[in-house]
Amino acid sequence: MLERQPVFPHVIEVNHQLQRVLGCNVYLVYDGSDWIMIDVGYEETVDELLELVRDLDFPYSRCKMIVATHADVDHIQGLSKAKRILRTRVVAHPLAVEPLKTGDKLRTFAEIEAQDLHLDMPAVEVDQTIGEGDVIEVGSLKLEVWHTPGHTDSQLAFRMGSLLFSGDNIYRDGCVGAIDAHHGSDLPAFIASLERIRASEVEWLLPSHGPLFRKDDELLASTIERLQGYQHMADFGTCAVDWPLIDEWERELVEGRIDLPLDREGG
Repeated sequence: MLERQPVFPHVIEVNHQLQRVLGCNVYLVYDGSDWIMIDVGYEETVDELLELVRDLDFPYSRCKMIVATHADVDHIQGLSKAKRILRTRVVAHPLAVEPLKTGDKLRTFAEIEAQDLHLDMPAVEVDQTIGEGDVIEVGSLKLEVWHTPGHTDSQLAFRMGSLLFSGDNIYRDGCVGAIDAHHGSDLPAFIASLERIRASEVEWLLPSHGPLFRKDDELLASTIERLQGYQHMADFGTCAVDWPLIDEWERELVEGRIDLPLDREGG
């Protein structure tokens, strides 16, 4: 058996345990012999992941559920296989049910034709839906469910005491999960989710990618300010709420304030 290397009491992060990057962050939350898995990663890593689970002396039969933070391929491609092997439940937000059930390649980012990205997305049934205010129990532990949309409409976070399993909301460098219209991204919702995290009394953020880190209100404020700017930039297409330049141009046209090179040269 391997010695467990928890990042906090009752919490193991798989990449940290392995001391190398296997994929997205996969968290094992446990109390006694009961445990749950938060995210699972790619299908190709499931065998190694479950071998590690066995070596850490987590009985397959005591896995209460696999929780999907959201329906992105890098988090959930291995769900179907892991569910079958562990014989456990898959739990997700209601808005993740359809893309998971149908194996929707576009909504899950498994298929991006323009970037020649073509990944399998095995369909999987969600056995239980969870949402804002629900509580996941693992032995005596309680994880409060937060619905934190923005990156995707189904993004969930989970508070356990001073810890927040924060999904793709924010990373240690201030970056956030991809913002994309096909993905169901929503900038105002994203900002509200980050403001909620900043206002909370959690002390540590356990993201879905990269190292865990202490909650930094200045970092969150900087990220929020950046996303507030994104709302008004053409760079973010239909995810932006407006494009002030077009309103400004319309006023200039109506008022006859047109500055052209020929005007300046007297042509």
